[in-house]
Amino acid sequence: MQQMMGDMDIAFPNLGIYLHNVPKTIMVGSFGIAIYGILIALSMLMGISIAAYIAKKTGQDPDLYWDSFVWIMISAIVGARIYYVIFMWDFYKDNLLEIFNLRGGGLAIYGGIILSVITIFVFCKKKKANPRLFLDTIAFGLVLGQVLGRWGNFFNREVFGEYTDGLFAMRLPVSMVRASDISESIASHMQEGTNYIQVHPTFLYEGMWNLMVFVVLVIYLKKHFKKFDGEIFLVYLAGYGTGRAIIEYIRTDQLYIPGTKIPVSMVLGIVMALVSLTVIIIGRHLAGKKNLYQRIKSGSTCIKQKDNKNRNASGQEKSERRLFLPVFFLAISRLFMCSGAFSCAVRSCLFMCSGASFFCRPGTACESLQSCFLAPLQPVSGTV
Repeated sequence: MQQMMGDMDIAFPNLGIYLHNVPKTIMVGSFGIAIYGILIALSMLMGISIAAYIAKKTGQDPDLYWDSFVWIMISAIVGARIYYVIFMWDFYKDNLLEIFNLRGGGLAIYGGIILSVITIFVFCKKKKANPRLFLDTIAFGLVLGQVLGRWGNFFNREVFGEYTDGLFAMRLPVSMVRASDISESIASHMQEGTNYIQVHPTFLYEGMWNLMVFVVLVIYLKKHFKKFDGEIFLVYLAGYGTGRAIIEYIRTDQLYIPGTKIPVSMVLGIVMALVSLTVIIIGRHLAGKKNLYQRIKSGSTCIKQKDNKNRNASGQEKSERRLFLPVFFLAISRLFMCSGAFSCAVRSCLFMCSGASFFCRPGTACESLQSCFLAPLQPVSGTV
């Protein structure tokens, strides 16, 4: 590997990769467009495209997500810049115009997420949509968009960590990085006669981590692990927060809580992961109880329907019995067509029972009375 690097070169010595003339900008005529900005824009477009695709696959209206694109993009950029400026105020307070210079980088993803979530809740309220389901759907595009967006840091020669001689060690010319990003540890490992630093490519680590988080989200969706709206977005927050807290520990461009040397992104990542996991556990527990209640309620409804069916069947059987009795009494009366006082008396009773049996209600004393009349007549009919 070369001991002196060109200003625009980037190398990964332990992988045997040496890249010459890696540009920071693309020239269109006399105007330069930062590759960092191009990749950020492409990552947003890719993110909303994936969200719309997921929406279509899950029975939602993909146009809802396209309608939100401009608002989310603006809020993400503004939020990310405000967050960065707040924690770098010592630099920007004397260079206020630099706040609007986005071409040099300086976007913090946490600020973009916070303001975007607020924007989504407002947007969904106006559109009468479910904001938690919206967040679940957009989580896939968000995390995959971050994978692409991190490569903007590669072209900008930023978001790297302390010195390392590991497999993924990256070399950058000193002239192409901010002096504030070169720590004492990095400087102490610079070899005499060289013009580069050798560092952790933390942008690459974070991109690989986010790719794993994306895979987890896909599995979560495919295996139907989700039990309540908003759960997939919480899984994203927990996964990203955990990885960011770990990777932030070795970054050299940390933003600190004012008045301390505590990296704010590390603290926020840990808090975000813990809160998200807690809400997931509680939410799944409550969703389980709700599902149990619905199953019990559904079972009770089935029992009631079965009882009603049995009652209807019993009522139909009794109705058939009511129709049978008048016919039975009339048929028996035909057996006593002979003259005589006894025969006339019996026929009169049978006709009375036939009429009464048609009007009596099933299961009442009237029906019992019919049984009493019928019982003594059975021997008579049997002996004829």
